[in-house]
Amino acid sequence: MAETFDGDWLALREPFDAASRSVALAQRLGAALPARARLIDLGAGTGSLFRWLAPILDRPQEWTLADADAALLERAFAEISRWATSRGLPVTASASSMVVRTPKGAWRVEAEVVDLAAPLSGLGLNRRDAVVCSALLDLVSAEWMTEMAAVLKKPLLACLSVDGRDRLYPAHPVDRMVFSGFRRDQQRNKGLGVALGPKSPEALRAAFAARGWTVREAASDWRIPADAADMLDMLVASHGEVAARRLRDRREMVRAWARLRAKQVDRGRLAMRVGHRDSLALPPGLVIEGE
Repeated sequence: MAETFDGDWLALREPFDAASRSVALAQRLGAALPARARLIDLGAGTGSLFRWLAPILDRPQEWTLADADAALLERAFAEISRWATSRGLPVTASASSMVVRTPKGAWRVEAEVVDLAAPLSGLGLNRRDAVVCSALLDLVSAEWMTEMAAVLKKPLLACLSVDGRDRLYPAHPVDRMVFSGFRRDQQRNKGLGVALGPKSPEALRAAFAARGWTVREAASDWRIPADAADMLDMLVASHGEVAARRLRDRREMVRAWARLRAKQVDRGRLAMRVGHRDSLALPPGLVIEGE
């Protein structure tokens, strides 16, 4: 089973995710989909990718939110319902499915608890028109990525894969060491084999291009301003904790760095960029109207 995440952390990062994902790649995916699109969202969490992508696709849709954590999927239904209602979109829901009614047609959503460590051939991916995911592929292994490329026959939109281009403003001499320790942790086994971490965009490109797919990419960096104190506090604390654990012989130096950076956050004097990439993989022979 893949590592799961706290719902409050997912809520904190959602506005930064939404501001960072590539609208151009999402629109290109939309051009490749039928008038009534069926999608499966792997590692869906609380449904943030649905809330961002469904309005861009702007047509009747059927979504399967697939995640290993049933509690996150339950929260996804509640958050989608609140989100839709706040936009004046009627919602009907049961324990396992919901319908959001829009002027362009119904968006049907179901939840499915899945183990992404199981063989991908058993997930029925090709019964949908596209596979989508967000902040997932940096958690998987090279073998998992190769298996996905071998199994999948439908378009794949993978958003917000870390690529290692992280930077704090202003810079500090210890930043590089902290980021290095943090990246080492990103590549530990998180339930899906030794994680690709920042190598995931490159691994996706290589695995799918080797099979004749067209892969388009776009930068989707988080740009976190100095007034986003809650997000910066979380990132500074997590980077410091992970780096101190990974770099035991330099633990006190890392902790001093974390204390300094926390003070800068409190004073509104720290900003951060976290490097991500979005990738759209289209199967061989797919013709997109207008191209």
